[in-house]
Amino acid sequence: MKLHSRTPLVLHRELSTPEQRIWLKLENLQPCGSYKLRGIGALCQHAHLQGKRKLIAPSGGNAGIAAAYAGRELGMEVEVIVPTTTPEATRARIRALGADVMVFGEAWDQSNELALERSQADDAQYIPAFDHPVIWEGHSTLIDEIVEDLPTFDAVVASVGGGGLLSGLLIGLERYRRNDCRVIAVETDGAASFHAALEAGHPVNIGKITSVAKSLGALQVAQWPVDAIRQVPHASVVLSDAEAIAGTIRYADEARQLVEAACGVSLAVAYQHHACIEGARDVVVIVCGGVSISATQIAAWKAEQAGSGARAAAI
Repeated sequence: MKLHSRTPLVLHRELSTPEQRIWLKLENLQPCGSYKLRGIGALCQHAHLQGKRKLIAPSGGNAGIAAAYAGRELGMEVEVIVPTTTPEATRARIRALGADVMVFGEAWDQSNELALERSQADDAQYIPAFDHPVIWEGHSTLIDEIVEDLPTFDAVVASVGGGGLLSGLLIGLERYRRNDCRVIAVETDGAASFHAALEAGHPVNIGKITSVAKSLGALQVAQWPVDAIRQVPHASVVLSDAEAIAGTIRYADEARQLVEAACGVSLAVAYQHHACIEGARDVVVIVCGGVSISATQIAAWKAEQAGSGARAAAI
């Protein structure tokens, strides 16, 4: 039983040039709105086969929704523990899938501590948001699909929160001996725990998340991708919240689809023709999606953007 969908890989014709083609891997079209279903679904299925009856998932939103969706499909009980920063609309979406929602902590890391405590029962399975090899293997199916559709790709751009998606991409690239492919890890200022880990040479706790891109809000990334990314050409890119929001707004206008700022920051790399993708012939941007977004939020950001422009013009 496969829980996730095979998603389209589409050419962005307006951004592409004779020298460089920009491709979008539309993970926002997964049944639960983000790539998370690939890895989270794989771990939930593994737990089901092991005879577990309850899934306990700490989540800022997307991982919890993936766990709730997978649990419903598998007939398992699901408890999702979210931090106070998770919007009520996201909590409601999780409940609508049949899961219980508990609010605890100001950041994912605190929700995670409680989830670890509550998953000690023999019939319970802890479902981390990103740090598990089964999750990484599930996410690696992204590369299987990209290789099938576009064997010539030579750069992949992806947002990084805790490092689960990045780990999956690195595992998939290794499976196809594609260590020549450039990997661009993108974060926002205020949630750049992966960038901090690369600079330090090991994962470090950044103390506080101050970015609007809450889905990137892991205070400390997983160890494995910090080491593994050094085996491929790579870049760590940190953009501002304003750039991430601009990417989200532009994507909504162009594609008529809503994604979180945590996704918009990777799209911003393509929209800016950022130096990190210079020289690459076929660039794949993972449109990772996200459900903690609404048309109302996009409209508010657009109004704020317009107001900032008017104030700047008046100065």
